[in-house]
Amino acid sequence: MTDVRIIKKYPNRRLYDTAISSYVTLVDVKTLVLDGIDFKVIDAKTEADLTRGILLQIISEEEEGGEPIFSSDLLARIIRSYGGSEQNMLTSYLEKSMELWLEQQRMFRERTRTLMDSSPLGMLTQFAERNLAMWQAMSGLNQDAGRRRGGQQPKDPDEPNDKHR
Repeated sequence: MTDVRIIKKYPNRRLYDTAISSYVTLVDVKTLVLDGIDFKVIDAKTEADLTRGILLQIISEEEEGGEPIFSSDLLARIIRSYGGSEQNMLTSYLEKSMELWLEQQRMFRERTRTLMDSSPLGMLTQFAERNLAMWQAMSGLNQDAGRRRGGQQPKDPDEPNDKHR
């Protein structure tokens, strides 16, 4: 079991990372998220879990700083779903959608890595073979190629037909 890193939030709003015995900033906490390190932010006095609030604060700062992920319309729709019967359904939908998106990103990175790891000549050969197979399938030449491989030679159109001799 992995240890969860504990970050304490003090009344003066400072965050203290107990693993490194040092005060940290929201940027440092964001780095923990990006590095996939499990952590929990707790109130130093009450030990209440403040992790969600800190994560929302990081999201808020990211949304203000650069190119936002959430449009105003999307945020308004999310706010409207609070307290309604669809809140649990929306939560489940967003979590499943994020899992699917992350899996697609992982597969894309894996395919890209495989593509980069293979030799350029091998890649070109694979592309050429796929394109040839598709072209043959579309033009009906695949059947003729199969007959040729079976030992039959293609007929010369200028050669007389043996059946009519």
